[in-house]
Amino acid sequence: MTELSGRSFLIVGASGGLGAELARELHQRGALLTLAGRSATNLQNLGVPGSIVTGDVTAPGVPEAYVQAALDAHQALDGVIYAAGAVAFGSVTEVTDDLADALWKVNTRGWMSVLRAALPALTTSAEAGNAPVVVTLSGVVAEAPTAGLAAYSAVKSALHAFGVAASRELRRSGIRLIDARPGHTETELSLHPLAGERPPFPTGLAPQAVARRIVDALAGEDKDLPSTSFQGLD
Repeated sequence: MTELSGRSFLIVGASGGLGAELARELHQRGALLTLAGRSATNLQNLGVPGSIVTGDVTAPGVPEAYVQAALDAHQALDGVIYAAGAVAFGSVTEVTDDLADALWKVNTRGWMSVLRAALPALTTSAEAGNAPVVVTLSGVVAEAPTAGLAAYSAVKSALHAFGVAASRELRRSGIRLIDARPGHTETELSLHPLAGERPPFPTGLAPQAVARRIVDALAGEDKDLPSTSFQGLD
């Protein structure tokens, strides 16, 4: 089991629908939080105690600033959750180069930058015996790429593939990486796409239940959360 109470966690994308629920769940379990996102107002409106740091995660220097904010606030970093993301709908004929670049930067490359920035602090946490853990959210599209979501499926599949390889490296340093792949979840992400219009999805998973399952994995020994891990949640 991994102790969460008193541990320092950085949540990137903390004001998003799932990021906010993860922040609330971790706070309830006693974690010390650094809440990162683009809007200080949105982060403050969460009502979750924690240090706040703002900036566009795709911009140079911002991932390093996020990590430094966690270290300044809590003198340690024991975990990172990457909940930032953006979606786009439409056929492959509608995916412009600019749209593909935007999806890649926020969904995949941003995490690569955050992880690289966080590794020295996470390694220090491991050396102190604190069992550091990091989480990505590639989602079910990484398992089942979806028509009308080809570009989004591609960048999320890349996020998952990066995690599979990175986890093999990180475990040598005592850092656990979990990739969570829940099915469609009832957040507002799909209501604000970068392009296209949301199709008529069936009712999705409750974000509170998804967040609870992910935090249970943080506290446990899970090394992966495939879509089947989220079946039957209430």
